[in-house]
Amino acid sequence: MFKDDVLERGEPALQEVESPHFVPASSYRPAKQEIEALAPLRPNSPAAERPELPAQAEEKRPEASRKGRRNGLLRRRPVVSAIGAMLLASALGGGYLYLDYARRFQSTDDAFIAARQSALAPKVSGYIIAVPVTDNEHVAAGDVLARIDDRDYRIALDQAEAQVAAGQASIENIDAQLQVQQAQISANEAQVEQAQAALVFAEQQNARYQDLAQKGSGTIQNAQQYSSQLRQQQAALASAQATLKLAHRQVEALKAQRNNAVASLAQAKAQRDQAQLNLSYTTVTAAQPGRVVNLSAAVGQFAQPGTNLTMFVPDQIWVTANFKEIQLDRMRPGEPVTLAIDAYPERAIRGHVDSVQPGSGTAFSLLPAQNATGNYVKIVQRVPVKIVMDDPPADVALGPGMSVVPTVRIDPTASLFDRLRGWL
Repeated sequence: MFKDDVLERGEPALQEVESPHFVPASSYRPAKQEIEALAPLRPNSPAAERPELPAQAEEKRPEASRKGRRNGLLRRRPVVSAIGAMLLASALGGGYLYLDYARRFQSTDDAFIAARQSALAPKVSGYIIAVPVTDNEHVAAGDVLARIDDRDYRIALDQAEAQVAAGQASIENIDAQLQVQQAQISANEAQVEQAQAALVFAEQQNARYQDLAQKGSGTIQNAQQYSSQLRQQQAALASAQATLKLAHRQVEALKAQRNNAVASLAQAKAQRDQAQLNLSYTTVTAAQPGRVVNLSAAVGQFAQPGTNLTMFVPDQIWVTANFKEIQLDRMRPGEPVTLAIDAYPERAIRGHVDSVQPGSGTAFSLLPAQNATGNYVKIVQRVPVKIVMDDPPADVALGPGMSVVPTVRIDPTASLFDRLRGWL
């Protein structure tokens, strides 16, 4: 064996060690050359005297030599080369299929579920006596959400109904007076006819006795007597006619009273209807199907008109997707949409584009951007798109603000992937 080779200033120092397995030093010349190549150069020796390493020599080989090695690798490992070629071809083909399929869709992660949620409040004041619902409970249209003590409103309704009854009685009384007055008019008309008949007879008598008195056949006293009777009958007829006219005027007065009574009755009915409405307002109900959210009503609480009792989220919900304006070129209402809800990633919900807002979101914000002032930097705007669910799930809770990732198919033509899948 050799001891450790020690190089001093680039000069190798080899010492042989007696060993039963002695090998001549000449057989270790390549190793010695490598050691000399790694050793530092002498100060005065040129760099060309250092022998090259195998790696350095490999780098200096011509290009043909390297190609030969690659060809030799293909010949030595044909299976690995074939597998690599197949993987490369599969990657290229899969990439093309993906790009051809993906270009038919537009997607965004700036999308949320929206609804017209509202606060429910009573219209009348009073103490709450019952709250038959709880938080997040689903209710149908007409279900009771809260009840307010209605005793005061029932008393007000009874008073209003009594006013209505009084108004109706007043009208009936006036109608009866009208009937009596009509009978009185008939009697007055008969008196007028009687007075007219008596007046005719008095006129005849007066003419007869006036003629006799002028001829001397009758007395002056009789002529004066029948002349007086004529004037009496004339006065009686005038009195009967005046009484008849008064009866007719009384009818007009009664009709005016009846109209007043009818108006009072209408006012009483309006007050009764208002009392009925106030009584109905003591029961707060759901106007449409939905869920009770953030319930704050409690039994014994005094509710003021307009006080928020609970938030209500209706079942009618949709998705507001804020697409970039550069994504809207081929997006039209009615195009199919696949919705992936973050809360339920295993569900794929179908929908369609309902409408595209005519303007960006910033244009309808509280403080819209004013691009006509200051330095302008163009920014891609986002436009809200309303997406309606075709098959909203009924077994899970969906509400405003939940994140959704919609994917809109803007090109209905089948891609190569779709055709391949159809063939398979």
